[in-house]
Amino acid sequence: MTSVKGWAGALLGVAATTVLFAAFGQLQPGWVWLGAVAMAPWLAAVDRAPSARGAMGLGVLLSVTFTAAVFGWFPGAIAAYSRAPVWLCWGVFLLIAPVLELQFLTAAWVRWYSRRQVEEAPRLAWVPPVLTALAYVGTEWFTPKLFAETLGHGLYASETLRQGADVAGAPGLTLVLLLVNECVVSVAQGLASRRALRLGPVVLAAVLAVSGWGYGRVRLGQVRAAVRSAPSLVVGAVQANITNIEKLAAEQGTYEVVRNILDTHYAMSDALLRSAPLDLLVWPETVYPTTFGTPKSEDGGALDDEIRAWVAERGVPLVFGTYDLDGEREFNAAMFLGPSATGELAQAAYRKTMLFPLTEWVPDAVDTPALRAWLPWTGRWKRGPGPRLVDFRLNGGRVLKVAPLICYEALFPNYVAAEVRQGADLLLTLSNDSWFSGTPAPRLHLMHAAFRSIETRTAQVRVTNSGISAFIDPAGKWTSELEDNQRASTVMRVPAADRLSSLAGAWGDWLGPVTLVLAMVLGVWIRRRGLERSGRVPV
Repeated sequence: MTSVKGWAGALLGVAATTVLFAAFGQLQPGWVWLGAVAMAPWLAAVDRAPSARGAMGLGVLLSVTFTAAVFGWFPGAIAAYSRAPVWLCWGVFLLIAPVLELQFLTAAWVRWYSRRQVEEAPRLAWVPPVLTALAYVGTEWFTPKLFAETLGHGLYASETLRQGADVAGAPGLTLVLLLVNECVVSVAQGLASRRALRLGPVVLAAVLAVSGWGYGRVRLGQVRAAVRSAPSLVVGAVQANITNIEKLAAEQGTYEVVRNILDTHYAMSDALLRSAPLDLLVWPETVYPTTFGTPKSEDGGALDDEIRAWVAERGVPLVFGTYDLDGEREFNAAMFLGPSATGELAQAAYRKTMLFPLTEWVPDAVDTPALRAWLPWTGRWKRGPGPRLVDFRLNGGRVLKVAPLICYEALFPNYVAAEVRQGADLLLTLSNDSWFSGTPAPRLHLMHAAFRSIETRTAQVRVTNSGISAFIDPAGKWTSELEDNQRASTVMRVPAADRLSSLAGAWGDWLGPVTLVLAMVLGVWIRRRGLERSGRVPV
């Protein structure tokens, strides 16, 4: 790439992969096939890099263009939340892009290094592509990604192909896609050099595609056979679309805002109860934006009692988002109100553990008055105790084993799998995506939640403040959908289903560490082989 032509070709490869990524990330069925070629232009560009620095530069560049193209909605949302200048949010976001998308840098360097080590051994031509794919997936496993995204998420648009996520999650789909992309690169390079068509990569790509499709069809059939037609649970979901609560509180007063929120949810819930008998009623995350059960004022205590009285009078168990107080430590929580074994009203709280950095939580080690003065919008919640199952008694004595998730927690496969392994009957997600309303974020968040249902083969009820609320079945299909920025309520009928086991449900995100170890072993092997060939170590 020392020539202008070389640099132009490299930049074209980065641009092509960025555009393909952006289209593939739209989650449209017609664009699913792009996943098989999206990485190919960039991989081919890295192959032409004359130095490690050039290869790493292409990794840095793709991390920046990818971040801007796929997550370009994020800086504006953060600017609105923090009231910082948009240009500053964009600058910081792009500056940390190489850290957030570190897999591009490691894949580029590993690819360049391994090609140098095996360039004189045609029989080892498979090593760079395999090592690149392993390093890519392994790096994503330990990288502090804000959105936990991976290439395999784009296959959600295919009902059949996404079923493979119950083996190794979305990273497993990523690994398959990377290998198919490597086959495309190999065939294209062979044709460009006017050599005979390489049948090996063609056969491998075909085997991977057919195997993925075949496995998906089999598992999809098994899931459908396991789901019975009669509903085992009828859930009422309320999406009131009341946003900008902090601004409203500053203008109207906190009590008036909370009063309006509760009255709206009471009215919408009563309408649901008139339309159908409900086993359970669900309101979204932080719908009651103060502590429940440990009031901070006399008015707060009265509102707590009012909610309890409303639940007791309606006779329907309620789950809603609120704050939970333990001494001076405050938590983002889901509150469960329902009948006890003796018939009285009982309550239980689930405390959110996986908090979004800065906006919800600051590590104690860096939580200083100086930081608070510099970033006054930083959150003050504390982390909960981790994955917890809630045994929630419904009317009639039935105990529902609920795996609660609050907003950001739906992005973490290991966390969700740990809850489900405790014997969950249902995933119940409360969320508030109002800060990202009008962007692709609510649908991307819903997609992540759907992958958790596929991986664990567990149905999910997802209720949000401003959208998108939905019921998600064990095959990852969402129904009863309430769109973004819409005030509405719906009845979700959760069907009974036989429990299907899955590797991803049993082991969580197991593929990441495995690929990382394999990449290290393979890297050490080719390094030793290179030293032996050069005569620097004894054979």
